[in-house]
Amino acid sequence: MIAHLHGALNIDFQQHVAALGCDVLLACSSTSAHASADLDHIARDLRKLAMLAIPFGIRIAYEGLSWGRTVNEFTTAWDVVCRADCPNLGVGIDSFHILAAKTPLDALDDLDPAKIFLVQLSDFMWQETRTFEERMATARTFRVFPGEGVHTQELVRMVLKLDELGYAGDYSFEVFNDDYVQMPLPFVAQRALRSAMWLGEDVLRRSVPLPGQLRLRGR
Repeated sequence: MIAHLHGALNIDFQQHVAALGCDVLLACSSTSAHASADLDHIARDLRKLAMLAIPFGIRIAYEGLSWGRTVNEFTTAWDVVCRADCPNLGVGIDSFHILAAKTPLDALDDLDPAKIFLVQLSDFMWQETRTFEERMATARTFRVFPGEGVHTQELVRMVLKLDELGYAGDYSFEVFNDDYVQMPLPFVAQRALRSAMWLGEDVLRRSVPLPGQLRLRGR
C-alpha cells in the first residue's frame, strides 16, 4: 500500500502510515514560497523523514511536482535523493509531471532502478502547459488514462525505457478528471482496465497482476 504526504515533515508514522499497512510514503516537492530553495537543506529534511520511517519498514518516494517551487522535475528530485543518501529514500516517477515539464526522457537513464519506488501514469489532452497554473489545473481536473491522451508515444517510450532500465516495481494510475466523476463508476473502471490491458499486453508485452487475481493474457 502507498500513502501520500503533502506538507509538514512532522508525521506520526506509527499512527498514520504504518498502522495502515503502507510500505511506501509518497512525498511531493514543496510549492510554498516560504520553503527553502537550498537542495542540501531539502536533502537533510528528506533524510530526517526517511530515518523516521526506517523502524516501520517504510520507504520514502520523493516526487518532483511540475509546479514545485524548486524541485519540479524528476531530475532535480533524483539529485536531492542522491544528496540525502539514505537506503529507504528513492524517487517517485509521475508521467504527468514529466510530460507537463517536458523533461527529456533520456534523463531516465541516469536513475538507479532500485531507487525508483513508484511509477504513476496518466496523460492529458493538449500538447503543453505553459504555466504552473495551467499544470495545476490540468493535473487536478483533466488527466486521462494512458492511451487516451495526446502523449501516447512519449508515454510508451517512458514505460519501455523504465522496463529496459530494470524497473520491476509497481505502476499505478493517478487520474484526476472532473468528467470521470460524473460518469458511472463501472464505465470509468472499464476504461482503466482497458488502459491497463493495453500497457501490459501491447506495450510491455507481458503478464502483470491486476486486482481480483486477474492476470493479463501471456504472449
